[in-house]
Amino acid sequence: MPTTAIVLTHAGGPHLDAYLAGLAVSTEVAEVCVADAGGSTLAAAQKALGPKLKATGKDAAALMREHKPKLALVTMEAVLAPPAIDAALEHGCHVMAEKPACVRASDFEPLVLKAEGKHLHLMLAFANRIRPEAREAQRLVREGRLGKLYGMEIHLVADQTRLKSEGYRKSWSGQKARAGGGHLTWLGIHWLDLALFITGAEIEAVAGFSGIVGGQQMDVEDSNAAALKFAGGFFGTLTSGYYLDRGYHQHIKVWGEKGWLELNHQPEVSLKWYSTAEPKVAGIQTYTPPNEPTGYTPWVHACARAAAGLQDPPVTGREGLRVLDAIYAFYEAAKVGQTKSVARK
Repeated sequence: MPTTAIVLTHAGGPHLDAYLAGLAVSTEVAEVCVADAGGSTLAAAQKALGPKLKATGKDAAALMREHKPKLALVTMEAVLAPPAIDAALEHGCHVMAEKPACVRASDFEPLVLKAEGKHLHLMLAFANRIRPEAREAQRLVREGRLGKLYGMEIHLVADQTRLKSEGYRKSWSGQKARAGGGHLTWLGIHWLDLALFITGAEIEAVAGFSGIVGGQQMDVEDSNAAALKFAGGFFGTLTSGYYLDRGYHQHIKVWGEKGWLELNHQPEVSLKWYSTAEPKVAGIQTYTPPNEPTGYTPWVHACARAAAGLQDPPVTGREGLRVLDAIYAFYEAAKVGQTKSVARK
């Protein structure tokens, strides 16, 4: 049965247009309420949602009490997200939250515990998880095509151009106290989660460097070079930074005793691997994903289906917490110049 959803947001809510578009076409969402204390996003919501828009208002609690939504989409700056998530859980909502949804992992942990105690889903917006090539990569690793894992390389580089905008630097995304961090909490977080999703690995310890290499006067980092120690004894690296004039360079490579795998976002061949576990198949194999929608629209649909009890959540609160634990432990490790253990939840 289609459910009611509520969007908790504000001016500059990240990816708000994409989330509204996803809700507008999701067959699992019958009605949508939008709560914005400042009121500046309500006109855009009306345009995007049309007849699906049930109600708008500045008082989120009042809307949730009246309309009893099953799913809350929280798209807010990181420092404001925890109390909004907490309120949604208190009103019995499953929650999909824009990452990182906190400025320290210790603010997210009690939300995970509350969601688990109430048997509610708490899903960070890791939309890459549902890409077909990511699911195929996960199948290959989990079925043992690479054997025992030896090492991993995670690489996500974006454009330096955005950092030259004064508007960007003054926005919440450019202020550590409001965003939690820079490139790693905004973009690198996606591929760190994706690497853990594919391999099922857990990070035990982190070390490395984080800072500003591009010369921009801003409060958050544009560069991260991390060393990762995984449970099971293998190691990995993470490059996460703003270096280009435009576009992205991104890939995940995994090596094991029986072969290797590379995942990227190239449209022609987004996944390739080599495995000695398949003696009848020689050479490098490739996978081209089907031509189907990707991005936040199918992600919103998956979260809505999970809220309706039609499928498992695409990510659990505990999985999100493990990524946040690793990231904020890395920031601390880079700050003090020491290796830091990652909390095991």
